[in-house]
Amino acid sequence: MGPEDMSVMINLTRRTLAGIATAVTLLAVIAIAPARAEAPAAAAAPAAAQTEDQRLMAFFEEVFQRNLKDSPIFQSQLGIKGPDYGKWGDLSDAEATRQNELTKQDLARLKSGFKYDALSEQRQISYRIFEYLQERGLRIFPWRFHNYAFQTMNNPITGFATFMQNDHQVDDVSDAEAYISRLNGIEQAARQTIEGIDIAAGRGIVPTSFSFDPVLQDGRNVLKGAPFDKSKEDSAILADFRAKAGKLEIADAEKQRLINAAISALKGPFSTGMSAMLARIESLRSMSVGPNGVWKLRDGDAFYRNQIDFWTSEPKLTADEIHDIGLAEVARIRGEMETIMKQIGFKGDLPAFFKHLRTDPANFYPNTDEGRQAYLDQSKAYIDGVYADVGKYFNILPKASLEVRRVEPWREETAPVAFYNQPTPDGSRPGYYYVNLRNMATRQKHEMQTVAYHEGAPGHHFQIAIQQELADVPMFQKFAFFGSYIEGWGLYAERLGKEQGRFTDPMQDFGRLQDEMLRAARLVVDTGAHAKHWTREQMIDYMMANNPMTADEATKEVERYIDNPGQALSYKIGMLKILALRERAKSELGDRFDIRDFHDVVLKNGAIPLSILEELVDDYIAEKKAS
Repeated sequence: MGPEDMSVMINLTRRTLAGIATAVTLLAVIAIAPARAEAPAAAAAPAAAQTEDQRLMAFFEEVFQRNLKDSPIFQSQLGIKGPDYGKWGDLSDAEATRQNELTKQDLARLKSGFKYDALSEQRQISYRIFEYLQERGLRIFPWRFHNYAFQTMNNPITGFATFMQNDHQVDDVSDAEAYISRLNGIEQAARQTIEGIDIAAGRGIVPTSFSFDPVLQDGRNVLKGAPFDKSKEDSAILADFRAKAGKLEIADAEKQRLINAAISALKGPFSTGMSAMLARIESLRSMSVGPNGVWKLRDGDAFYRNQIDFWTSEPKLTADEIHDIGLAEVARIRGEMETIMKQIGFKGDLPAFFKHLRTDPANFYPNTDEGRQAYLDQSKAYIDGVYADVGKYFNILPKASLEVRRVEPWREETAPVAFYNQPTPDGSRPGYYYVNLRNMATRQKHEMQTVAYHEGAPGHHFQIAIQQELADVPMFQKFAFFGSYIEGWGLYAERLGKEQGRFTDPMQDFGRLQDEMLRAARLVVDTGAHAKHWTREQMIDYMMANNPMTADEATKEVERYIDNPGQALSYKIGMLKILALRERAKSELGDRFDIRDFHDVVLKNGAIPLSILEELVDDYIAEKKAS
């Protein structure tokens, strides 16, 4: 997923995970805060003593609701329309610091206020996840400015517009007025974003040189069209508001009043804020660290060590060990690729086959609207095939629906190749599998099936939607984020498709290996960039030597790894752990092993650190043996 791949679609920065929603990502904080207080019980009926489980759940809910109250962005992502629906919240570093102090207090309250041994097994799991999240939040907070404020796949300018389009729903006039209020509020949000950029720049942390042009290009696209210029065509943001307001069952005069107010906001504070961010970003070019890994930054080696810990949740792994794992996996996958190449009768070596795949017109849909629609239709068909016999492999299914969507053209330049956007917990908004179809000459047909399984079903949609729909868990647990678990599951889902016999065409199976190779090579080049001082060109050459991706694809991938150190490690490290745990369960249980039960264990607690996942699988094995 994006980081999606991050995405993805869950696209979180360290400042966000430390407890705030930032304009840089415009994606969720993990924690949130208090619903309306219940009316006090009658004095004549004394409250029953709470169990330790109930006390802990009340504490979790208090923290969650407190943080939710502080984040109007996250409220909207959850489909909540409260008094802050028209606000962005406080995106300043002062607020981030305040939230960090609360994190310290929450951790102290957890450890001093509750008896772990008195908790049920389920609440002990919740305790440990919460504890891990708070400790991790404290570890990452000092590094919040080392995460680049803008990068090739994280654009603060388009992020505001994307949030309005995807997350701000308009069901009545008050919702439309809240939309307009947010357009007016972007000037202040942009100012706070710029303050963060300036703090980082003052510490010598300025984004990579290759980030400037794509970020600025997509940023300027936000200000293209009416009412920003003399174009007869609406800008993307005005078109979005006009469409949403147009669906309201109100008088035409009222609709026009709302549209006029939106136009005024767009021409005024919105344009001012966006233009200010564009100008500030442009002004930093000469200060850039260049196209280098974070070793170039002050304390870069320590920062990368922190990133490895954050993204893998395997703190004992070193950069050298990860690099070696990657080299071994690349060698294994190359062997499997050569087997398929011979099976289909290709005459030549693997590099020649890679070149053939890059250049064979039959391997691509036309670079037209019809070709793009064909890609979307086929992707949907692959996902439909998963649902046709899903009961053989899963006991638990997501209730939320899943849609396949094209990335909107105005943000294609800095959007990931493919990513997943989570649904609202109440199901009012489905999950979206987004695919970037900017250039169809980079979307190889034989990869489609694998990507659909990773981003859609049974990959991110199953894991993330199920997590949000969990019952009898504290709210924070429904939104906890652990990169190696989430992306490890996505890559595991690709492998599962192979094991289920879904890759009936050898070339589709080659596409699966091609995507697994991408994740294996990431271990090599990510550690190469940030720990071994590889150049951008070395990284691109390595990617193309081991994968039939185009030069354009390889360049975009490499730039992403340089921009977002450690994120690319999460896929393979997570997948290898899940596979190892599954093989342990199969070996220990023999005929009593049921893959559906194993998937229940992996999915039923939501995203968790790999260390806790291992303990849960061991518990499952022991319980199964004892039954």
